[in-house]
Amino acid sequence: SIDNGLTVREAAAFYELSTSTIHSWRQILEPKKGRYKAPTKIADDALLHDVKAYPDDYQYERANRLGCSKTGIHHALKRLNISQKKDTRTSKGLPDKKS
Repeated sequence: SIDNGLTVREAAAFYELSTSTIHSWRQILEPKKGRYKAPTKIADDALLHDVKAYPDDYQYERANRLGCSKTGIHHALKRLNISQKKDTRTSKGLPDKKS
């Protein structure tokens, strides 16, 4: 009906809807495919270098070295598709087993 010459206010009154509803229905709605924003706090190359230098460190240790939060490290690792798999033989959380 707006395409046939009605204004947004006239269409809203005719259909008994708010004007914001009419505006939102007229927008082309497409799903967002991702977040296209450059990293702001943690540089990718610095994090990759830290992971190579200290492969078995915890995220809070990386955060202390890079000057950010644990959550920031988590999101940056996820952004780079790095999944830390602990080697239980060398983990700092487990005491050494002596046979």
